[in-house]
Amino acid sequence: MIRRLIELLALTAAGGSAALALGAAPFQIVGGAGAGAMLWMLLDQRRQARLIGWLGEGRSADAPDLPGDWTEVVERIQKGYKLLEREVRMSDQRLEQLMAAIQASPGGVVVLDSSEQIEVANEAAAEQLGFDARRDIGQYVRNLVRDPSFIAYLAAGHYGHPIEIVLRAPVTGQFKRISLQVYPYGLGKRLMLTRDISGVELAEAMRRDFVANVSHEIRTPLTVLSGFVETMLSLELSPEERERYLTLMNQQARRMMTLVNDLLLLSRLEGTPGPGNGDWMPARELLEQVVEEAGALSDFIADGGHDIEAEPGPAFEVAGSRAELVSAMSNLLSNAVRYTPEGGRIRAGWSLLEGGGVEYHVSDTGPGIAPEHIPRLTERFYRVDRSRSRETGGTGLGLAIVKHVVQRHGGQLRIDSVLGRGSTFRIVLPASRVRAV
Repeated sequence: MIRRLIELLALTAAGGSAALALGAAPFQIVGGAGAGAMLWMLLDQRRQARLIGWLGEGRSADAPDLPGDWTEVVERIQKGYKLLEREVRMSDQRLEQLMAAIQASPGGVVVLDSSEQIEVANEAAAEQLGFDARRDIGQYVRNLVRDPSFIAYLAAGHYGHPIEIVLRAPVTGQFKRISLQVYPYGLGKRLMLTRDISGVELAEAMRRDFVANVSHEIRTPLTVLSGFVETMLSLELSPEERERYLTLMNQQARRMMTLVNDLLLLSRLEGTPGPGNGDWMPARELLEQVVEEAGALSDFIADGGHDIEAEPGPAFEVAGSRAELVSAMSNLLSNAVRYTPEGGRIRAGWSLLEGGGVEYHVSDTGPGIAPEHIPRLTERFYRVDRSRSRETGGTGLGLAIVKHVVQRHGGQLRIDSVLGRGSTFRIVLPASRVRAV
């Protein structure tokens, strides 16, 4: 301010001095001083205009170069601008981080304004509710989610509890169950959180089925055992009858023991990390073991036996858990023995695949499997023919065990079958678990 005053006085004095030097009259000297003051005002207004123009741009760069007191004003404004820009950048960064967190959320997040238009939506919400997270910003949510229960819930304004709606996926056409709840905040705004609970309901249904199946599988042999024990306690039996009853009781006890062992094995497979690549074993040795066991099973359940042939293929070793691999290979081969009629042909062997992987295959000439059953064969206790499975002593867990063993070894289980012409089951192991010998 002092500098501007000095500048005013200096220009005023310069105008008066110039008039005095020219020999002007006193009133002309005053006029000259006034002209100097007017020049200062014009210069000052021009500086103000430059300052206002810079302020209108709203940024700290390209600050005008102004003399005197204006320099200090510009510097202070520029400093304030820089502080404001830094705060804006920090706010933008926090907003970006918040939006990234919302997008990364596995649950759906939708922000609605006071008129129920979508302000923010993450991909999870868009996928669950069936709209586009970018294209549909600004759309009315009622126009996108037309479920009557959702519209009634939104209109009622009572959001103390979540609701469940059933929607159909536009791509797959499958129905899914969505849980959502609205939380009001601010001036009429609403936060809507969504969650796809289709998988939760499926898991709960599978749990109920599992408990029911286990209970049923154990109750049947227990009923038989209980009946035989009661008979032996209440009746006088001949040695032949006693031996027969004890034999049947032993069979039922073994059936329960097999079921319990399979359940424990499944639990262990699901609850422990997969085996490493440190233990190597000859593939032919594993094949010989399971083929020998299958031959003994064939002699036991079929008077005429089966035509079982091993196809060892080239010599190589596989890495993994010996017990798990033998269990998976044996399950496939024993299934072939159980379901193939007497005299049927069964082939089991190894073969190399392109890319370095290997395949263990079991083929039979059994009744085959209808296409609609194949996707569900690895479900626990799933049976194509329940009566036939129980006759052959199966627990309904064999293929579930095979699937878990194969997955733990980084492989795949493939099933090919033609109804009435037999089946082929393949365990494919990756090249990382194979080495030549």
